[in-house]
Amino acid sequence: MEPPAIRDRRPDALGDLRVLPDEILCDVLDLLTPRDLARLSCVSSVMYILCNEEPLWMSQCLRDGGQLEFKDTWKKTTLHRKNLCTKVEVCEKPLQFDGFNSWFLYKRWYRCFTTLDAFTLDSGDMERHKSVTMEEFHSEYDCKKPVLLTELANTWPARTKWTIKQLSLDYGDITFRISQRSSQKIKMKLRDYVSYMEGQHDEDPLYIFDDKFGESASPLLDDYSVPYLFREDFFEVLDLEKRPPFRWLIIGPQRSGASWHVDPALTSAWNTLLVGRKRWALYPPGRVPAGVTVHVNEEDGDVNIESPSSLQWWLDIYPQLSDHDKPIECTQLPGETIFVPSGWWHCVLNLETTIAVTQNFVNKSNFEFVCLDMTPGHCHKGVCRAGLLAVGESIPGDARDHEFSKMKLLDDSDLLRKAKRLKGSDILTKPFQPNAQWHAGNVHAQPLSMTQMEKFSYDISFLSKFLEENRDHYNSAWSPDNSIGQREMREWLRKLWISKQDIRELIWKGAQLALNIDKWYACLVEVCACHNLPPPLDDEKFPVGTGSNPVFLVSDFVIKIYVEGNLDSSIHGLGTELEFYHFLRSTTSPLKDHIPDVLASGILANENGFLRIYPWDGKEIPNVIANCKLIGDCMTNSFPFGIWSKIKTELTDQVTSEPRNIWPYIVTKRCKGDIFANLREGLSMNDALHLASFLGNQLRNLHSLPLPEFCENYRLSIKNDSLQAVHSEINIPVAWELIIMTLNRRRRDVRKRLSVWGDPIPRHLIEKADAYLPNDLRMLLDFIKDDNGLYTVSTPTWIHSDIMDDNILMEYCQPIPSFGHPSCSPSTANGELIALDAEQNISKLQATHIIDFSDLSIGDPLYDLIPIYLDVFRGELVLFKQFLESYGLPLSKASMNGWLPCTVSENLERYKRTSYRTMCYCILHDENVLGAIFSMWKELRTAETWEEVEETVWGELNKYQCPR
Repeated sequence: MEPPAIRDRRPDALGDLRVLPDEILCDVLDLLTPRDLARLSCVSSVMYILCNEEPLWMSQCLRDGGQLEFKDTWKKTTLHRKNLCTKVEVCEKPLQFDGFNSWFLYKRWYRCFTTLDAFTLDSGDMERHKSVTMEEFHSEYDCKKPVLLTELANTWPARTKWTIKQLSLDYGDITFRISQRSSQKIKMKLRDYVSYMEGQHDEDPLYIFDDKFGESASPLLDDYSVPYLFREDFFEVLDLEKRPPFRWLIIGPQRSGASWHVDPALTSAWNTLLVGRKRWALYPPGRVPAGVTVHVNEEDGDVNIESPSSLQWWLDIYPQLSDHDKPIECTQLPGETIFVPSGWWHCVLNLETTIAVTQNFVNKSNFEFVCLDMTPGHCHKGVCRAGLLAVGESIPGDARDHEFSKMKLLDDSDLLRKAKRLKGSDILTKPFQPNAQWHAGNVHAQPLSMTQMEKFSYDISFLSKFLEENRDHYNSAWSPDNSIGQREMREWLRKLWISKQDIRELIWKGAQLALNIDKWYACLVEVCACHNLPPPLDDEKFPVGTGSNPVFLVSDFVIKIYVEGNLDSSIHGLGTELEFYHFLRSTTSPLKDHIPDVLASGILANENGFLRIYPWDGKEIPNVIANCKLIGDCMTNSFPFGIWSKIKTELTDQVTSEPRNIWPYIVTKRCKGDIFANLREGLSMNDALHLASFLGNQLRNLHSLPLPEFCENYRLSIKNDSLQAVHSEINIPVAWELIIMTLNRRRRDVRKRLSVWGDPIPRHLIEKADAYLPNDLRMLLDFIKDDNGLYTVSTPTWIHSDIMDDNILMEYCQPIPSFGHPSCSPSTANGELIALDAEQNISKLQATHIIDFSDLSIGDPLYDLIPIYLDVFRGELVLFKQFLESYGLPLSKASMNGWLPCTVSENLERYKRTSYRTMCYCILHDENVLGAIFSMWKELRTAETWEEVEETVWGELNKYQCPR
């Protein structure tokens, strides 16, 4: 007699949800909270099974980021982290059910428990040598092909010292960074990680991938040395905190590894294995591996790689590849070093527990590729990663004649940006075929033949043909996936230009790609010739500083070319700066002794390929831009592109579409000294206190200046941006109305903007931002009640808006007597302003000038305190107190008793706190100042309310009493 058939639980247990594949069901469950999962697990037997899957709880746990301590299972770990764990839950035995089968869950279970004995042998097609000479390396391998070198690490102490047991004994309490697929950063103590590693059965195990191990466990740096073949590294000219991540400690268990990727910035890399075995697979540049999709953002060139985990690729895709489609492979053994050239795709699978160290580097061979990769634009990035797949049609014989810039790209409304999607072959369904139909966004590429693949050349002269010719590299969006920021890139190239004079021809070629350096140098030469300035020397050919506009130092002169934004914003930048300088010269303010003297100004125009200069002093509308349909008008008696016109433009949706062939410029006298950013490390505490006093004095001078005349009968009428009805007892000047309009615009999408900035801003605080901000932003204004009982608002002031460490000049001077401040002991809370000099409190560096007034605005003086405290002082309270003592102007004269706008129904006490107003300005700021706050005050990442953040960062302002 046959046993009764086991009933299929799925239809009854899932109801209407049974039509969904298990993979989709698991994705939906991942969107729920732990509490919802607990409730749903009680609905049916199948839901119980799905809701208790370990990969689901691993995802739940990792999404919050932060410090992690593993508790036997991911469910227990998640419940423990969220304080949801009970003794009953910990001790419960899982229920067992028959009658349910899932191919999807089985494959996942198999990946969690499989052994990797089948991958111990490789095809042996990777070249292996004991070592090679420098000449052999550069001629045969550097930027050409990978190689495995077996004896480069023979003398390292790490060969014997780096074992799991010894590292746990020496560094068990040190916290290391973990690599995983969560967007949040995860850290674990080494002892906790080893415990996790020894007991885990994850399909994509966590592994240590820490680029800061040299800072947290510095003795490890003494245990190895960079092999002689790879010691040339151009990023070494940057300070450690400014250079991109370049070295990593890697520890991982069997089945962990790195999925398919190309190393950041097209750098080259070496990787030395100390313990265990690693299986490597590599494809040459431009060959997208099967199962991999490359996403390229059309707007900023951001590149995202969609790839299965390394284990999944080796188990599911690799066996389906035909022999001629398989990658170059090798099994790396302890003591062996693999070299991965620039642009090569590679995937790594740990066959057993491994320990390794790796570093990326830039040398003469890959320098131009690195510069190309960080160049603004998207087409060239797609070609570098995906080769000719990045072009949505057949490639003609001569790529140089092809109009790549006209190709159509996918408009992905879900991502709110355009992206190019470049895929390998279909995962799991068929082997990788070179003549497959490639999908590129909504454009299907023609079949890609082997002949066309052979046409692809990883050559800089070929790849640079895919750059967009008319893109303004100073003015374009910078890709978030670039290894360094746009300003750091400019600083890097200039430092290379000064320090490596023997390879200036190469550096110039890289700067042509990344900066359009020849274009701006031609502009510089034209300005110098027009104003009879000395021609630039070789050392003066590169822009200085880290700002958004090219600034050149030529002899005793500073030439700044305005390229940031469109023509509207740049012409208003110069117009406002010229108006301010003209206005300041008519006053007796001591501020004019601490800003540069303007010597000349004008407009550069590229007319039919020739540069021409039109001098302009900011008054009237220059002929060269009279027909450009700009917004400037005579809101004042002169300076049509001055401060009021600038504010009006910022509130207008009109965007000029003119090609950027017109650039304003200004020539100022060069002041002695250097920017504070370059001198910060050599500053004693006494120097820093003098700097704080200098800034307090100059901000007082700036905020005390009267404003330019404003035509009061001029009222803006801007669609959808009108103010709410003004209370009859309140007199709000038109200037404040413009400012409130600007803030209202930022408030509308505040959560979206903060979410885009993301980490380290806590997600739970982002959700509370709207509730923290006032419903009526007029409540942020400084109300004063007069003798007649009427309310008015204190007058807004000039605000610099950008007093940061690169806009302050300092110079060495004769020693200045010490402050004798009782708090002048070395500070260690937040960074650099720490050490006293050898003479103890004798100043050697003195602030002399504030520069760059092109970001001038009108507004609340509190706005200027934000960059000073966060960027210049780095949160050092003793310096902030010294600044406030020297500032000496009132920051709040609020007296709101009895006044309540009809739109406000809440306690008014918080509006009397200067700290509250300042915190609101931080949230509404157009720059990510919150990122700076949560980076400096890391403990605030666990704050439950914005009030906690406000008190910690800005509480000192509530104690401030203006001298009478």
